[in-house]
Amino acid sequence: MSVLWTAGDAAAATAGRATAPWQATAVSIDSRSIERGALFVALRDVRDGHDFVADALAKGASAALVDHVPEGVAPDAPLLIVPDVLKGLEDLGRAARARTRAKVIGITGSVGKTSTKEMLRAILGGQGRVHAAEKSYNNHWGVPLTLARMPQDTDFAVIEIGMNHPGEIAPLARLADLDAAVVTIVAAAHLAAFEGIEGIAREKAAIFEGLRPGGIAVLNADIPTAGILFDTARAHGARVFGFGAAGEQAILVSASVVGCQTVVEAEFRFDPDGPAQRALFKLASPGRHFAMNGLAALTVALACGADLALATGDLGRWKPVDGRGLRQQVRLDVVDDRQTIDLLDDSYNANPASVGAALDMLAATEPHDGVGRVAKGRRIAILGDMLELGPQEQALHEALVDHPALASIDVIHCVGDRARWLWDVLPRERRGLWTEDSAGMARHVHGILDAGDIVLVKGSLGIRLARVVDAIRKLGQSVPDDI
Repeated sequence: MSVLWTAGDAAAATAGRATAPWQATAVSIDSRSIERGALFVALRDVRDGHDFVADALAKGASAALVDHVPEGVAPDAPLLIVPDVLKGLEDLGRAARARTRAKVIGITGSVGKTSTKEMLRAILGGQGRVHAAEKSYNNHWGVPLTLARMPQDTDFAVIEIGMNHPGEIAPLARLADLDAAVVTIVAAAHLAAFEGIEGIAREKAAIFEGLRPGGIAVLNADIPTAGILFDTARAHGARVFGFGAAGEQAILVSASVVGCQTVVEAEFRFDPDGPAQRALFKLASPGRHFAMNGLAALTVALACGADLALATGDLGRWKPVDGRGLRQQVRLDVVDDRQTIDLLDDSYNANPASVGAALDMLAATEPHDGVGRVAKGRRIAILGDMLELGPQEQALHEALVDHPALASIDVIHCVGDRARWLWDVLPRERRGLWTEDSAGMARHVHGILDAGDIVLVKGSLGIRLARVVDAIRKLGQSVPDDI
């Protein structure tokens, strides 16, 4: 692996003091999974990272970024000592950004950040060297960590930027020094920290504060708060491109589900006086929300100079990751390959907009009849609490009962005290089980599912529905859907 940081470069970037010469090929904040040659960053979070410096060095870390010599570590051990570790990490991220010629794209939004990031990784990977976090590292330490890990020869970097409270996005966007910024959607999420949807829109629009002069702003033109996004982007001198059915430049002509795919027709207008570019592309997952994320990703990629034919081809090979809409087939019988359950794993996060999109995705899929005990294949949803919705949380959970897709869903099971509000108002013929926690629901999956069913698992991360996903997978041999 190539050298990412030397002691001298890192000391210059952070105004820190290197106790010995060293070279790092990676940057890590987790001593449990640290790779040899990595710089270990001793952040203070739930635990104090200084407590794990000795262990990290023993496992092969090349050095540690610290604010003092930790207990049990020799003074001449390879350390970079700075006044504040988080600020030191930010300084590394800032220096990494400054030394690269990469086009840096920032993504924010209430829903779809990770999917859009991964779509861009797929699109841009065929057009240059792409750097993006493997996980959703989008907070006050995740963004500088992603930047600090960026190789100097990167062509494109894709940075997720998230928030829980007002004032979080702008500093991270400025740190990333963006060439382009994307807002996927503004929806009811983290309402406990905001007065309303307009406040969320203003916070999302703060990503445009990090744009370089003349930078590219790509935003969802179909949402009620689009005006706030457009006005803010233009106030920061951005070249603004909207996407969606009402988009000013990128228009979604149609998006239809065909089998397990979504077929999207779109046109792009980057020059108001020039001809439109038309594109037909397929996504290997059903759902209009994936179509919108794909349209956002293509819009920013093309605005940054990507080739349309290569981009649409590579996007067609993208698939969701675990917990983000991944579709898998669980084989219940090793001999009879008809005995299967289709699993839609969307268990990583949830708010009203993303749950609605997931229900639409479930309604668009077809179960298989005549293969199980029930004979008729069913669409089944297992829904958990939506967290951080503030005073409106009960009304927002109950409102899901009016979502049009529910008419096509046979049974809805619910997990958690908040999801109980939805369960209580469900029509009796669609009301399944309610359990207090995910462990309770996991114990029941063998009895509530049958061959031929397709099941959606969706909830906020804190309700831990990954347990339910794991229990479903353990019903048989789970394989990725290769349709």
